Amino acid sequence: MAEQRGDERDAGDARESGQGAGESRRRSARPEEARAWEDLVTTARRTVSDGLVVGTSGNVSVRVGDTVLVTPSGVPYDRLAPDDVTGVDLDGRQVLGTLVPTSELPMHLAVYRTTGALAVVHTHAVHATAVSTLVSELPLIHYMAAALGGPVRVAPYATYGTDELAENMLSALADRSGCLLRNHGTIAHGATLDQAYDRTAQLEWMCRLWLTASSVPGLAPTLLSREQLTEVEDRLRGYGQRG
Repeated sequence: MAEQRGDERDAGDARESGQGAGESRRRSARPEEARAWEDLVTTARRTVSDGLVVGTSGNVSVRVGDTVLVTPSGVPYDRLAPDDVTGVDLDGRQVLGTLVPTSELPMHLAVYRTTGALAVVHTHAVHATAVSTLVSELPLIHYMAAALGGPVRVAPYATYGTDELAENMLSALADRSGCLLRNHGTIAHGATLDQAYDRTAQLEWMCRLWLTASSVPGLAPTLLSREQLTEVEDRLRGYGQRG
């Protein structure tokens, strides 16, 4: 896993050479950022405990004003502490902490610059990654695709951490809150960390469902039509508690 090994090297460099001219310009975390960092770490640890990532693969971010808090590169989530808060501005300049931000920062920033999202979760979930190698769009196996804005697209492959990957992702995310990354994993965004995580988990579940149904010899799963999905989208607008 080149991404993970590269992140680990970056993390080592950050811990050894975290001091310099840039560090002196960084500020202390504000109370709302400290609270958001705690929630971010909880979500990042959940991606591991729920089997959506292995080791330090994948990453999580949350936006607080014009600051993006993001998991640092190559640091196991169970080792992250309050003092490890890592944050950048929307141009990618580090404003909080000394640990190197995730190598996938271009993807996270691209989402925040082009959508109203306040949280992003990126994983290497097994079933979703498997599906990304097979199709250009997740077949409509379940109506919960409507919760992601419609049929889930697969972004063309590009090297991790590159602007090319971020651009491919944005195209796949158009009018969607989640997509697959070919031979790579998933990315989903939301108004909160919980929402971004739930969309990630739903996407992995739908991919697992399609792979399971497709594996039965001699049979093919029935799929929903676009019209049926549109009906669900209308119903979901009134779903849940009010008030």
